[in-house]
Amino acid sequence: MEKITTLAKQRGFIFAGSEIYGGLANSWDYGPLGVELKNNIKQRWWKRFVQDRDDVVGLDAALIMNPKVWEASGHLSNFSDPLVECRECHNRFRADDLKNTNNQTPSTKKTLQFSNTPILQYKCPQCGGELTSQKQFNLMFKTFLGPVEDDSGIVYFRPETAQAMFVDFAQVLRTTRKRIPFGIAQAGKAFRNEITPGNFIFRTREFEQMEIEYFIQEKDWKKTFDHWLNEMKDWLKELGVNPKRLHYVEIPDEERAHYSKRTIDIEYDFPFGQKELYGLAYRTDFDLKNHMQSSGQDLQYTDPETQEKFVPHVIEPTWGVDRSVLVAMLEAYHEEEAPTSEKGETETRVVMKFPNWLAPIKVAILPLSKKEELSKTARLVYDELRKDFVCEYDETQSIGKRYRRQDEIGTPYCVTVDFESLDDKQVTIRERDSMKQERVAIAELAAYLKEKLS
Repeated sequence: MEKITTLAKQRGFIFAGSEIYGGLANSWDYGPLGVELKNNIKQRWWKRFVQDRDDVVGLDAALIMNPKVWEASGHLSNFSDPLVECRECHNRFRADDLKNTNNQTPSTKKTLQFSNTPILQYKCPQCGGELTSQKQFNLMFKTFLGPVEDDSGIVYFRPETAQAMFVDFAQVLRTTRKRIPFGIAQAGKAFRNEITPGNFIFRTREFEQMEIEYFIQEKDWKKTFDHWLNEMKDWLKELGVNPKRLHYVEIPDEERAHYSKRTIDIEYDFPFGQKELYGLAYRTDFDLKNHMQSSGQDLQYTDPETQEKFVPHVIEPTWGVDRSVLVAMLEAYHEEEAPTSEKGETETRVVMKFPNWLAPIKVAILPLSKKEELSKTARLVYDELRKDFVCEYDETQSIGKRYRRQDEIGTPYCVTVDFESLDDKQVTIRERDSMKQERVAIAELAAYLKEKLS
């Protein structure tokens, strides 16, 4: 993790937020390369699961909704984590995280009753002090709408993207004229006032989700659940994730969310342990039924052939954008010995082996020197290629150091313009993973790269 976070900062993937003012706890900004990486993930996901399917449509809803939405969904009463606080240093922790720590010994824990549920309470992992009893901490971010800060103006930043897809279900159905089964997809920000955020961008208070609410008849839930589980597995292959690092964890009844009848967490072997990456849930008809009762609006679906009216059930696959970025970087990171001379000398090369579609920069154009005639030709190549690819132009430092920099940011191809290029109208293309080099005519360069990067 330290290597990833250092590279992320040095190369412009991810910076600490508000750093010149000392930062803000667990706040991160995506830099020039990070925003390209993140957008590549979101765009690929949108194309795969929305644009390339006939049965899914998109939505982009407001971040702040009527607070009655969260009352109906159960978030105001159920969306909480168990909180304990150290009586000495006053640090706060999630009780379930303390149960899973490996640095606790039997002598540091005792059994405690809270709400008739036995839990384990440990000594403070920071100072060894005594911890308070467990309390439930609501994760909703509260703010005020309008100029007066009183109870009448309380609203909440959404803690998930799902609820707008339920609230807008009838309008989407009417305007698109879709038939069940069909889904509504949304990618966007969500906010959770996490007790213990951390591990870089793994758990943050402000994050992005990519989510689908797929509406079905109740009798079809098992086969639809399996369908979306396979779709998520295929996406992970496309993202370049090693299947040996993935775990498909069936969540038991007592640990599932209040709305779920079945949940599978897709977990990944992070450097800090096996943790949740994505989730798949069968939400039954919980959400639409509750919103019908609370709003008084009819959210039933009418079968156009049988005229049967029913409240649809829902399968919900959820992908975390920031966790996708983190896993993509962890999977791409490689250290390997690379030759530095014909005498057999080597050095350690850091290379981010992103899938070509995911790489922030697709092609780097590198003139061998800063001489005017060479720079002029290289600029012409750069201007032509960036019509089709995300490109970078770099003429600083030695060509070897520039190659290493492009390796570290995951650029699949480097195009070197040398003095021979002025005569033979060819350039040298270097492939990132194999480091093999090939001469290609400038006139054929765009077509060559399109084939390689497709």
